[in-house]
Amino acid sequence: MTTREDLLASIAATIADYREGDVAAPTPEHVDLWINQFDASVQLPILREMDHVLKRTYFSRKGTRKFLAGLFQTKKLVGDDPCAFWNGVKFLDIQGGGASQKEMLALFSKVLEKQCGFAVAGCGAEPEAFLYLDDAIFTGNRVRRDLEAWINEDAPEKAKLHVVVIATHEGSYYSRNKVSEAAKAAGKKIGITWWRAINLEDRKKYTDTSDVLRPVAIPDDDAVRAYVDAMHYKPHLRNAGQVGGKGIFSSDAGRQLLEGEFLKAGARIRQMCPNLGESQRPLGHTSIEALGFGSMIVTFRNCPNNAPLALWVGAPWHPLFPRTTNSDTSMKRFMAMLAKDVF
Repeated sequence: MTTREDLLASIAATIADYREGDVAAPTPEHVDLWINQFDASVQLPILREMDHVLKRTYFSRKGTRKFLAGLFQTKKLVGDDPCAFWNGVKFLDIQGGGASQKEMLALFSKVLEKQCGFAVAGCGAEPEAFLYLDDAIFTGNRVRRDLEAWINEDAPEKAKLHVVVIATHEGSYYSRNKVSEAAKAAGKKIGITWWRAINLEDRKKYTDTSDVLRPVAIPDDDAVRAYVDAMHYKPHLRNAGQVGGKGIFSSDAGRQLLEGEFLKAGARIRQMCPNLGESQRPLGHTSIEALGFGSMIVTFRNCPNNAPLALWVGAPWHPLFPRTTNSDTSMKRFMAMLAKDVF
């Protein structure tokens, strides 16, 4: 096989369980259709860098189960008797949009059934702690809205709350602080602990050492120039030379390649798809005027809209990760797949 064929096969293998049972399984041909939308001269370098990045940012179902199995026995959280701890936890099912929380709870319920003989639904009859479980936090607005509503409406006057996700982004600190402020405003004593496996830097102050896409320059491209010219403020650019603290990118050159090419593709996609909202920036959804959020995190269950548009926007663009917004369909598909899982 050629190097290109090897890379197409490797990427397809890494993301093999993406929305399994809901969309066609990713194949080398699918990856090839996606990469062929870029200029021929950059296709092979993009494939090389994406092969490196996705091995570090794609969370498969197997990887997610491993994370949850580790969570089950995290001694700092559960102490010496995991089953006793989890039996006293009230799991919050309060997510206002999407199905990620329900799916993560269903996965963790399988862990509890195997290890302790009881399910999530049977825990926390007399809660000793509450737990909010999800796959990832990006801006933090989703978890903030969910927890503010819970604090104001259903939370007891005093409680321990654990928020557990696979990945967080540092910029969500604002939303995390707002949750604590909501508890104080409600006159409730809610002790909140945030748990995650990986914490990614995305704050403006730390742009140079960030773990997300932050271009070092504006490409010489008509669509990008038109997008930047329409911005009220000049975009904040990164100084070259860093790959980020988590080593997501193979090199600064590889990182700059994705930043520049995904920015160009995203600007072009916005012209191709005029119904995209203003907050759907070329490098991913953010309400802040910017080039985009730039996260490269993708899970087996969906691609976040905070990722570059080039990864997930549909027709007439061919997405690498076709994204779903139908939580009911997603949940039915997920539960059908889960029933076949062996833990």
